[in-house]
Amino acid sequence: MNVLLLVAGRSRRFWPLEEKSLWPIAGKTLLAHQLERLAAAGCTNVTVVSGKHNLDAIRGLFPSLTLIEQEDLEKGMQGALLSALPKMSGDPLLIVSGNDIIEPKAYEDLIAAARHGDGAILAQKVSRYFPGGYLTLDGDRIRGIVEKPGEGKEPSDLVTIVAHIHNDPASLLTELRRAESTNDDGYEQSLEKLFAAKNYRAVPYTGFWQAVKYPWHLLSLLPSLLEETVKLKRIDPSAVIHPTAVVEGDVILEAGVKLLPHATVRGPCFIGKNTIVGTGALVRASSVGENCVIGYQTEVKGSILERDVWTHMTYLGDSIIARNVSFGGGTITGNFRLDEAEVLSVVGDDNLATGLTKLGAIVGEGCRIGIQVGTNPGVKIGRGTFVAGGAYVTGDIPDRSFVSLKDGKLLVRENRAAVANVEERNEYRAILERKTP
Repeated sequence: MNVLLLVAGRSRRFWPLEEKSLWPIAGKTLLAHQLERLAAAGCTNVTVVSGKHNLDAIRGLFPSLTLIEQEDLEKGMQGALLSALPKMSGDPLLIVSGNDIIEPKAYEDLIAAARHGDGAILAQKVSRYFPGGYLTLDGDRIRGIVEKPGEGKEPSDLVTIVAHIHNDPASLLTELRRAESTNDDGYEQSLEKLFAAKNYRAVPYTGFWQAVKYPWHLLSLLPSLLEETVKLKRIDPSAVIHPTAVVEGDVILEAGVKLLPHATVRGPCFIGKNTIVGTGALVRASSVGENCVIGYQTEVKGSILERDVWTHMTYLGDSIIARNVSFGGGTITGNFRLDEAEVLSVVGDDNLATGLTKLGAIVGEGCRIGIQVGTNPGVKIGRGTFVAGGAYVTGDIPDRSFVSLKDGKLLVRENRAAVANVEERNEYRAILERKTP
């Protein structure tokens, strides 16, 4: 069976982070986690459909992977398949969205069901309303999909997941070429035609599913990927652990990691290569990338740090931090509302529910956060932004901003200062290295 893994989306809803398919959690990119789950289900003949914006990066990380560039990104899934299907054989085809993380058994069940018809569609069995596409059924045969019908109007309790098998991909290609999409629904139009003419079966699924559309979805995914990756305590022989440091539970410490006096790492936890966990620091239930410095008296809880992140007497709770970000002493990320309600996030003109009661800061690449800075729960800080000491950030900050507090008011203007390269910080890291036991 051929597999098409679709990752050509431009991650616009993922701001202030970039390229979600290549975001690392527990030492692997999301794309790598996807490929491993497919392989566990016996799906190894995988072709990845990417866009011009991420093609080279994916090729650099996965040189043996077969890649096809989507020519028209405005056409969504229809565009991806129109670019890919003419280059594929006529064997049965499994289409998988790079946005949807599911268990390997889901693929196995889908493949088994597809043997008894013309295709199969995976669908999450839900107990309350979810704003997705609901299947209409005749027994287990699919008759159609109703997009976001509204609470109380659901035609079934099955919401589609983009894990679809087409036993006759040539018929799919014919319908895709005929479809005239005006609102990115060419693939859905094609499905409707196929459902009317052929026997597609619904495959109910009750296992783990996390769609990754917005940045906070990474936090919902974190526990599952830590559990999957960090199954036992694994400490590289080159890691240096001070006699007073504590490592509890399932923890991975990669090569060159250093734990300074009285540091604590509490699993499940992943610490990437050459990261330093400083004196009195605490890291728990988190994924920390390479070359980070978790400085003196910092706590990192339930968070995802990319690489080259520096902290000092900082609290990072339920936060997501991109590469090359530095926090000054005393910075605190608020992660829990006073009314203990769900944290909301502004996206465009919408105030979206995140599904989380604990959500800290989401910080883009190349930011510098000064001393004694505070952030409200769910705040997003754009790439290349500087936040001056003493500021309290109550809302999202655009890319390349300079934020300061004056006369009790938060001022946001263009940031004209250059962000230091990671290499320029090596002299500071060398000082820490000399202090390592």
